[in-house]
Amino acid sequence: MDLKLFGEVFVTLLVIVDPPGMVPVFLALTGTMPTKERTRAGTQAVLLALGVIVVFAVAGQTLLDYLHVELPALQGAGGLLLLLVALQLLTGKVDEASDQGGTANVALVPIGTPLLAGPGAIVATMLFVQDEKTDTAMDYTVIGLAILAVMFTVWLVLRFSGGIVKLLRPAGIEVLTRIAGLLLAAIAVQLVADSVAAFVKHYA
Repeated sequence: MDLKLFGEVFVTLLVIVDPPGMVPVFLALTGTMPTKERTRAGTQAVLLALGVIVVFAVAGQTLLDYLHVELPALQGAGGLLLLLVALQLLTGKVDEASDQGGTANVALVPIGTPLLAGPGAIVATMLFVQDEKTDTAMDYTVIGLAILAVMFTVWLVLRFSGGIVKLLRPAGIEVLTRIAGLLLAAIAVQLVADSVAAFVKHYA
C-alpha cells in the first residue's frame, strides 16, 4: 500500500472539505432539529458527498465532456447555489424550511453538495485519479480508501457537533446562523469570482 499517496489524498481532501469549518454552517442549518434528526442529516450529507466524489472520480471527465461543461462552470454553479443558501441563513428562512420537514433537503443541499462535495474536492479527486503516476489497481484502491477516511472524519465531526448546540442554546444558534450565512456568502462570491477569472484566462 502506497502510504505516501494515501497521505497526499487524505490531507488534500481534508483541507479542502475543512470539517471544523463545516461545523458552524452545519449547526446553523440543523441546530433547531432534534438530536436524532441532526445525526441523520449529517449521515445523509456524508453519504451523498461520498457518492458524488466517487462518481466524479470514476467518470467525472467523461461526464463533463459529454455535457460540454468545463470545470469553471461547475465552480460557478456551486457558488451561486451557496449564495442562495447564504441568503436563507441571513434572512432566517432556513428555519421555516426545517419546520416544514426539510431535514433531507438541507442534508443533501447544501451540506452534502456543494459544501462537502464541492468543486474543490471534485477537481482534486479527478486530478489524483488522472495523474500519470496513478496507473495500478492498488493506486486506485489507495485513493478510494483515502476518500473513505476523509468522509469518516467529517462524519465524526458532524456527529459530535451536537454538544456545541447544548452550549449555545437557541439565542446562540441564532447568532451563529447569521455569522455562518455571512461566511457562506463570502465563500460563494469567491467561487463565482474564481470561475469568472478561469473563463477570462481561458478565452483571453
